[in-house]
Amino acid sequence: ENDQKKRIAAQKKLEKEQLDYQKKITRELKSQKRAISPSHKFNRPVINKSDETEDITESYDVFISHATEDKDSFVRPLAELLRAKGINVWYDEFSLGWGKSLRKTIDYGLANSRFGVVVLSKSFIKKDWTEYELNGLTAREMSGENQVILPIWHEVSKSDILKFSPTLVDKMALNTSINTIDEIAEQLESLLK
Repeated sequence: ENDQKKRIAAQKKLEKEQLDYQKKITRELKSQKRAISPSHKFNRPVINKSDETEDITESYDVFISHATEDKDSFVRPLAELLRAKGINVWYDEFSLGWGKSLRKTIDYGLANSRFGVVVLSKSFIKKDWTEYELNGLTAREMSGENQVILPIWHEVSKSDILKFSPTLVDKMALNTSINTIDEIAEQLESLLK
């Protein structure tokens, strides 16, 4: 029991550090945006439109965290359907561009999305980047934001999720073996209203 308390305390400390870091990155990005605004153009280098700060003020309805292996079977069709419904989606294929910083762009999306749809799959569980994204979303919830993480179980069982993250088993989740992509999109759309 004492070891469990130590682990929980260490996890909370790590999550707080991650949240503080994400806030710092967001502040730095806003500062960079102000630095390239028209009123500060004198004595500044010319910034190319493809610079990663161009979408600095954008916020998203949803951030989709997923494993690459799940793109074709589920994630891309979901992201495209959400976009067609007018939902502003942070999805790597829509949001990452050549030359952009992967970490900064992901951090910005995590910090500026109302919800984080987490597509939990066997591939998701094995990835470092997906864990990084999940940790960022968890840090937001731990800091007092209500219901940020919206889990979707994709070709996984309860025991798979329980082994990966017992706290995620407690969250109500949609399941691709039960819900269609259209049904999932409709439920997300109703949450955003």
